[in-house]
Amino acid sequence: MNLTGQVAVVTGGSRGIGRAVCLELARYGANIVFSYAGNTAAAEETLSQLRALGAKATAVQGSVADAEAVAALMKTAMDEFSRIDILVNNAGITRDSLLMTMKESDFDAVLDTNLKGAFLCMKAVSRTMMKQRYGRIINLSSVVGLRGNIGQVNYAASKAGLIGMTKSLARELASRNITVNAVAPGFISTDMTDALPESARQSLLTSIPLGRLGTPEDIAAAVAFLASQSSGYITGQVLCVDGGMAM
Repeated sequence: MNLTGQVAVVTGGSRGIGRAVCLELARYGANIVFSYAGNTAAAEETLSQLRALGAKATAVQGSVADAEAVAALMKTAMDEFSRIDILVNNAGITRDSLLMTMKESDFDAVLDTNLKGAFLCMKAVSRTMMKQRYGRIINLSSVVGLRGNIGQVNYAASKAGLIGMTKSLARELASRNITVNAVAPGFISTDMTDALPESARQSLLTSIPLGRLGTPEDIAAAVAFLASQSSGYITGQVLCVDGGMAM
């Protein structure tokens, strides 16, 4: 699990799972370039924590749904480090609603960020990794992409589509020693779940065999493994980190 000298690009890295992934990769020696949509204070806090770990770190503001912003993100990484070894597609949004009331704009926004954004990032980084003949791409899907969820037709479609893209790109890049895998988180402890009434929280926990919510650190540990050389014979797979929900 030694990532010393490697360069990781993490989308949506300013908080939550993205921040945990940045910090975990940095603990193993990676230098980090991460994107964030607009929370500058959160991005600065992530940078501070990364530098405290001894990592070289840079934050780039921009939407992954914007091809020019993605190009700028990858250019920043190449200008500063001359290589990209790891790509973690974590950036994502939700616009929840039942299908009959879902706005077309909300469907498009979720697909543009969660699915098209990952496509743009993988396309932008693939040539660099092919020249290096090495790379690790990890896509953050979701248990919702495997099981579906009421009120999340758009989100489920984006996360299921991400699994299909993962498997397809894994086949395309395998001959160049580049692995492409997905991590599918279950219910993760966040500010939103912390605010749930106790009755709703207990109902949620009954659907999880391990009986607890996951943490961002649970997800980051799985991502770090798939980013390491220890996972070199694993590609095209979906690793569910969900307390047993999807089994």
